[in-house]
Amino acid sequence: MSTQTARPSASSPSAQDAETVSLPFGKAITAALHDELASDESVILSGEDIGQLGGVFRVTQGLIETFGSDRVRDTPLAEAGIVGTAIGMAMGGYRPVVEIQFDGFVFPAFSQITTQLAKLRYRSSGQLEVPVVIRIPYGGGIGAIEHHGESPEGYFTQTPGLRVVTPAHPQEAYTLLRAAIRCPDPVIYLEPKSRYWVKGEVRRSTPEASDLDGAVIERDGDDVTLIGYGPVVPTLHEVAGELNDGGVSAEVVNLRSLSPLDLETCADSVRATGRAVIAHEPPTTFGPGAELAAHLAHECFYSLEAPIERVGGAFTPYPAAAFEHAYLPTAERLHLAVRRTLEH
Repeated sequence: MSTQTARPSASSPSAQDAETVSLPFGKAITAALHDELASDESVILSGEDIGQLGGVFRVTQGLIETFGSDRVRDTPLAEAGIVGTAIGMAMGGYRPVVEIQFDGFVFPAFSQITTQLAKLRYRSSGQLEVPVVIRIPYGGGIGAIEHHGESPEGYFTQTPGLRVVTPAHPQEAYTLLRAAIRCPDPVIYLEPKSRYWVKGEVRRSTPEASDLDGAVIERDGDDVTLIGYGPVVPTLHEVAGELNDGGVSAEVVNLRSLSPLDLETCADSVRATGRAVIAHEPPTTFGPGAELAAHLAHECFYSLEAPIERVGGAFTPYPAAAFEHAYLPTAERLHLAVRRTLEH
């Protein structure tokens, strides 16, 4: 198997280009993996039960039949070994895509990710590329048992050298993953497991490098900016619609990339509305929204009409499924946060 297969250029699209299909979120990821495996022989998938079983969420279902067990590899139950092997493969010219079965299972591989994967390119002054993608189903909302429902994104956003991205919609699931696989940097690709079965239109086209960066304003508004990512984005739209019915115009910003953050898009929106509510599932204490709130307070100080509000988890271990309703950023909690900003 060659490790030097040329990547298709944007000027010579693959057979899948321009095809638009309706797919569940999880199958949009499957399509992205299929299309990258088909277009680059150096792409290798590895993970626990991703072969014949197709993964716990069946995201890799059917890929081993198409591409064989050399490229869709079942691994032992050893996350540190899976990631460590992927790092070596990347240094040898491959583009490994690793699946971690559940968010809570990533911690045995934490040392490999933060002390090796994140630092190799910097330590080598860019001479070494480590194009490893680590796919992690994350977040709550499915009634999972302990260690099967976590929000570990804060650990990775505080680790220099890692890109951290998370899609909210099927199209983003497809485009962001293809762009992540083509990126020379290591990428933590977070998949909101509560969204796996949500369907949407997906255009199967070759991504641009810029697809990996940048927040998106998904709904225009004048009175308050609602900012979030991944599993919370649909809740932001729900709240924005209800606010609109009450005469409040809310803008919705989907971050997509958590590291690096698109601070410019967020700041431009908040300068226009004068108010901001940031929502995410992990704790607000030292959470991903804290850095964004600090930046917005600095850059938009003279435009703010009210303090920036954050809605997220409590500073506790992730709760049992029966108590998720009190932990996750619900529409009700977001409404209360918006109300507080409008009182100023």
